[in-house]
Amino acid sequence: MKVRDLAIETWSALEANRGRSALTVLGIVIGIAAVIAMTALIGGINQALVGELGLSQAQLVTMNVWSDRELTYDDVDKIARDMATDYEYVTATSSGSTEITTGQKKAEIYLQGVKPVYFKATGTKFLQGRAISEVEEAKGAMVVVLEQPSIRLLFGDPNAEVVGQTVRMGNNDYTIVGVVEAAGASIDSESASGFVPFSTLSTRVTGSQAVDTIMGFAREDSDMDTIVTKTTNYLGNAFNIPEDEREDSIWVYSMKSMIDSVNATMSSFSILMTTVASISLLVGGIGIMNMMLTNVTERIREIGLRKALGARRFDITRQFMLESVCLCLIGGLIGVVLGYVGSFALTGLVADAFMGEESGTEVRPIIDAGTVVMATTICLVTGIVFGWYPARRAARLDPVESLHYQ
Repeated sequence: MKVRDLAIETWSALEANRGRSALTVLGIVIGIAAVIAMTALIGGINQALVGELGLSQAQLVTMNVWSDRELTYDDVDKIARDMATDYEYVTATSSGSTEITTGQKKAEIYLQGVKPVYFKATGTKFLQGRAISEVEEAKGAMVVVLEQPSIRLLFGDPNAEVVGQTVRMGNNDYTIVGVVEAAGASIDSESASGFVPFSTLSTRVTGSQAVDTIMGFAREDSDMDTIVTKTTNYLGNAFNIPEDEREDSIWVYSMKSMIDSVNATMSSFSILMTTVASISLLVGGIGIMNMMLTNVTERIREIGLRKALGARRFDITRQFMLESVCLCLIGGLIGVVLGYVGSFALTGLVADAFMGEESGTEVRPIIDAGTVVMATTICLVTGIVFGWYPARRAARLDPVESLHYQ
């Protein structure tokens, strides 16, 4: 049988049972749509978390030491000198809080004291203005960089142009020089947050030269696991911490590790969701087999006539296999379209329900060509696997008995 004749016969057979064919492929449609939607949803959430939490800085290493004395910037500078071959930048933050006033609005503001290199090391994205300068750090200037959610809290509009405006913090007036994206996905709408020069925070807010957390930006192409181990050993030796106490006294963590952790968690969810969605594919495949067995029974006389006219077993097998594969591919195509559309609805619901509007997090479904190819392959394999037995059963029918079948 020619390919053209085979295709015409297959289409005629499916056309003759439109209702049954539509109901049969429903399981395939649901399964593929679920796989596409779940994969796109998890990919979108993963990308949103990595971007919103600032995890894109894979070379960033965060470290802290709990010893019998406070960490100061002298320690930070020493680490920068001693590990200059490993880190491009080493910086630190200190923290404090005070009251901020803008017009009639008062709120508590959480401040981090930083040096200018902090913004480079962490890859902070500026929405307005600029970073704190070296001159402002040296002079202890009264300037502040605010996070965007703080702009909404203090000025009513997150996109308000505030660079150059003055705010009151404590007993001093500070000039806003920049606005940055929020550092996290969860934002407390009742408090503000921002950055001031380290020297300003230590002299005007906290009165302390202590630092909270040290951050190092590793040099390009560094092995982050090796850097973490080397840094841990260095800190243990520098602060005379015994090896058996280092696990509790030293904390060194790379952003790459955090990224890997997030990716691993999302991959686990993806596998779980895909497994659950695949149950629909199994049910759909069983439905395909059931329909094809029914078709074989209904067309026994037709099969006998074809064999009597010279059709081979291979021709009969090929015809019924093609019908099964076509059903699955049609269902898969519809499922891909519905999954793509449904993924937008799902990501919107998840973003609103779990992240909330206050976070400013935008989740976009991630659908790549590999997912579509995977869905197509699944449909093809499903059609072959569940269509094989009915096709072989049809091919093995005896032509004489088939012609006498009532």
